[in-house]
Amino acid sequence: MSGESPLDSSPQHSSVPDDAGAVPEDETLALAHTLFDAAREGNSALLGSYLAAGAPATLTTSSGDSLLMLAAYHGHAATVRLILDHGGDANAPNDRGQTPLAGAVFKGYTDVARELLDAGADPDAGTPTARAAARMFARTEILALLG
Repeated sequence: MSGESPLDSSPQHSSVPDDAGAVPEDETLALAHTLFDAAREGNSALLGSYLAAGAPATLTTSSGDSLLMLAAYHGHAATVRLILDHGGDANAPNDRGQTPLAGAVFKGYTDVARELLDAGADPDAGTPTARAAARMFARTEILALLG
């Protein structure tokens, strides 16, 4: 991971408005924020429509939080499954080395952890690892899933 988010690496645009009067970069940022909010809120209908239209399931915030991380951390198992089905990476850490699985463990979302594990999430990846977080927060049900 280069530490750069897709939003940071977009080409620089001039401030010349397009035909509709909006600056293209502003429209792109607004759409990205809409997608991040949909992931946080578990709005699978909205997010799914954009993913089906080609929005990248690996889109990240400026701090490296992926759509998957946002959905996992906020406990939206169905949205997690949707993002995974569209190519989300179950093991992609954010800029702090945290994985979606560790986020789900930290918050105690067993159903989200199960979705991520079913998609191949590594319980020993990231800092802290999901396994360490499960021990630290006594998430016994999730520890049992981790094996």
